[in-house]
Amino acid sequence: MRALYSLSIFFFGISIRIASLFNSKARLWISGRKNLFDKLEEHFQNNKGRVAWFHCASLGEFEQGRPLLEEFKKRNPDYKILLTFFSPSGYEVRKNYAGADIICYIPLDTKSNARRFLKLVNPTVVYFVKYEFWLNFLGEFRKNKISHFLVSAIFREDQIFFKTYGSIFRDALKGFTFIFTQEKKSIDLLNSIGIDHAEIAGDTRFDRVAQIAANAKEIPIAKSFSGEERKVIVAGSTWPSDEKIIFPVLGELIQNEWKLIIAPHELSENHLLAIEKGLLDVGVSPVKIIRYSQANENNSTSSKVLIIDNIGMLSALYAYGRIAFIGGGFGKSIHNILEAAVFGMPVIFGPRFEKFNEAFELIENGAAFGINNENELKKILDKVSNDPQLLELLSNQSREFVQNHRGATNKILEKSNSLINH
Repeated sequence: MRALYSLSIFFFGISIRIASLFNSKARLWISGRKNLFDKLEEHFQNNKGRVAWFHCASLGEFEQGRPLLEEFKKRNPDYKILLTFFSPSGYEVRKNYAGADIICYIPLDTKSNARRFLKLVNPTVVYFVKYEFWLNFLGEFRKNKISHFLVSAIFREDQIFFKTYGSIFRDALKGFTFIFTQEKKSIDLLNSIGIDHAEIAGDTRFDRVAQIAANAKEIPIAKSFSGEERKVIVAGSTWPSDEKIIFPVLGELIQNEWKLIIAPHELSENHLLAIEKGLLDVGVSPVKIIRYSQANENNSTSSKVLIIDNIGMLSALYAYGRIAFIGGGFGKSIHNILEAAVFGMPVIFGPRFEKFNEAFELIENGAAFGINNENELKKILDKVSNDPQLLELLSNQSREFVQNHRGATNKILEKSNSLINH
């Protein structure tokens, strides 16, 4: 199995190079790793201090690990912080993040790369966020007695660790100094394969969204648009498959007292034009639709739809709405629902939420709704939008849900600090 793993890594390296000839993301994957070891040698060759390494697969894992990284740095200012990514979609967005001393890609997981990387960096402690189980790196951690932790982990029965042929991956899990999971089911699965150095810490994303909400900057245009009553639905990270479902229902609400802020996931001009056309088709007046880039505090007041045509604002925009629709659920998977819930918003999303425990918990809590079609959306919005007392109740339940789940960051740091091999 180990030989097969090494062979798969070898062929993955070849395939990504071939793909780079015609795929821009693959090109970034290759070019971003060019001269990686020279960069590391230049940065670490004279380093005498301790190093904490945080690894995230992509952007979502970074946001999950960010509160842990920042709190670790706050408590341990003498450490250098190394942040690595596997995917360009994480690295390219956060390569200038000020919270780390050096940011780079993780190299391809060969034995030689793992040994060379660790010899240069010499980390005291390593945190892998949620997943990514690179066997050669994990083996070198174990061999060199480097404290390494898996945080905010979720395990499922269909993963290779729990298959008869997954022995080398089970051994890798057993090598972690400690594993912090989001929920009990993962603990039960780990126990079933003889791993007991694990505990439920919760999800660090709750700490992250609470941090974002506490530090959210005011957006004057959104404030003037929403008005004092904030009868606004915020549709975040939407895709065309979402918009096809929600526009007919939202069109009716917009023509009455409600307004819409829509922040699409993809910001091409073609998509923005399609959004405008979709709204016109359901009866929204063209003079009532405005893009954020063309808005000001005066003309936004009289508008009914504000289209966000830039990135980086969505998490703060939820503060200006009363109900949230989260996109992605009619496609691959829903986007972050906690960013809306932290502001006390009932949350609605499409059917693809099976990988997100918080979605199930919020539904059970009563503050979230999974829908399968336009009719279900209409029933929910008609009920919630026309009952101020119900809306207030759901808002409080949503806000309290997030607040009650905070604290994972502190649990992880307290426990891992006691286990680090200084």
